[in-house]
Amino acid sequence: MGKKILLATEKPFAKIAVAGISEIFRKAGYEVVPLENYTAKEDLLKAVADVDGMIIRSDIVDEAVLAAAVQLKIVVRAGAGYDNIDLKAATAKGVVAMNTPGQNSNAVAELVFALMLYLARGAFSGKSGSELRGKKLGLQAYGAVGRCVTPIAKGFGMDVVAFDPFIPAAAIQKDGVVAVSSLEELYKTCDYVSVHIPKTKETVNSIHSALLATMKKGAMLINTARAEVIDEPSLLKMFAERPDFKYGADVAPACAGEIAEKYAGRFVFTGKKMGAQTEEANVNAGLAAARQIVDFFEKGDKTFQVNK
Repeated sequence: MGKKILLATEKPFAKIAVAGISEIFRKAGYEVVPLENYTAKEDLLKAVADVDGMIIRSDIVDEAVLAAAVQLKIVVRAGAGYDNIDLKAATAKGVVAMNTPGQNSNAVAELVFALMLYLARGAFSGKSGSELRGKKLGLQAYGAVGRCVTPIAKGFGMDVVAFDPFIPAAAIQKDGVVAVSSLEELYKTCDYVSVHIPKTKETVNSIHSALLATMKKGAMLINTARAEVIDEPSLLKMFAERPDFKYGADVAPACAGEIAEKYAGRFVFTGKKMGAQTEEANVNAGLAAARQIVDFFEKGDKTFQVNK
C-alpha cells in the first residue's frame, strides 16, 4: 500500500519544485497531500493526522504536531538547519528526522558576498568604500556552505582561513584554505569573519565580547547562520566601542531597532531569512527531501537522520 506524504509549507516551494516532488512520489506510488500558505496551527495538526511522512521548510514540528501525527514515521526539513523540529519529541515517538545538507549551500554562499559587498562599499551611499581583494576572510565552520564560499572568495582575490574542530586540517587545506587551530586566532587575524555554525545548545550566544573585541580594525562580521549564535549584549557593546565595526546578518537580531537608531551605515539585515531563497535552492532541497523519504521507506536509508 502506498504511503501518504504531507507537503507542509507555510512558505511554499516554487511551482517547479512542487511538480518535481510530486513526480518523485508518483513514481514511488505515494500520495502527496499539499498544505501551503496555511495560517493556523490547527490546519497543520489536522493535516498530519493520517500521513506516513512529511516535508517541511520553516514550519514548526513540535510535540503537539508529533502527537497529532499518529502514523508518522519520517519528517524531512528541506534545508540544512533543523532547529524547527523538536528532536527529543521525535525520537521519543520513533519518528526519524532528517535535513537536506548541501542543497542550499551555494545560495547561502552567494548571500554572504551580497552582504559583504554592500557593507564594504558603504551601503552604496556614494562615499568611498573598500575592496575585498587582498583581505583575509575567516570561515567559522567549514561545512557545505564554507566550501561554497571558498571559491567565490578566491575569485575576489581574498585569502581564506577556516576553523572547524570537527574537520581535519588536511581536508580544509586541500582546498587551498589555511586551517587555524583556534576560534580566537580566526577572529583576531581576519578582516572578515563569516559564521556558518548551526544553532545548538552549545552555540547559542557563543559569539561574545571575548571574541568580538579582538577583531582587527575595520573588521566585519557576517552571519548567515542563526541570529541566536550571536550574544546580543556583546554585539551592542562592539557597535558602541568600535566605530570601525560592521555587521551583516541574514535575519535581524532582536536589538535591530537600537542598532538602526544609533549605527546607520554599519549594518545590513535581511527582512526575513533569505539564505535559501533562490529558485535553484528551493528545487534542490525539495527534490532531495522527496528522494530521502522514498529511500527511507523503500531501502531503510537513514543517511541524513539528525536525531540518532
